[in-house]
Amino acid sequence: MDTKLLGQAAEVPQTPEEAILDRVPNPHTDTDYVTRFVCPEFTSICPVTGQPDFAHIVIDYIPDEWLVESKALKLFMQSFRNHGAFHEDCTVMIGKRLVETLSPRWLRIGGYWYPRGGIPIDVFWQTGQQPDGVWIPDQGVVPYRGRG
Repeated sequence: MDTKLLGQAAEVPQTPEEAILDRVPNPHTDTDYVTRFVCPEFTSICPVTGQPDFAHIVIDYIPDEWLVESKALKLFMQSFRNHGAFHEDCTVMIGKRLVETLSPRWLRIGGYWYPRGGIPIDVFWQTGQQPDGVWIPDQGVVPYRGRG
């Protein structure tokens, strides 16, 4: 393994562009299976107001040759804390960066953003049709409901 972060002290990158996404070999390349990462306390910054935005991010992927190394993913996700971008940009950027790094057989990401200005924004992106014969559970995030 040629990882840059695993087993070493590492600081949170200042920007997503600076973040290193390490990968490790998939020991089961002959098997289609889903790996899920959930980041229930994702934060970024509104590029207009400078106020924090909060989301529940769910990433599902079917690996091919590579798995994302979880410490690197955690630091990558944390690098958005000072990053100014709209909800759509953050969600799709995360998905595309993972695809660029891993070349998975399939990937989907759901960004379930908490309301700003009274409107929650949910953003979804995937690389293609959901593969047949693989159990891919619902992302399990309840649509936002107010107090009504």
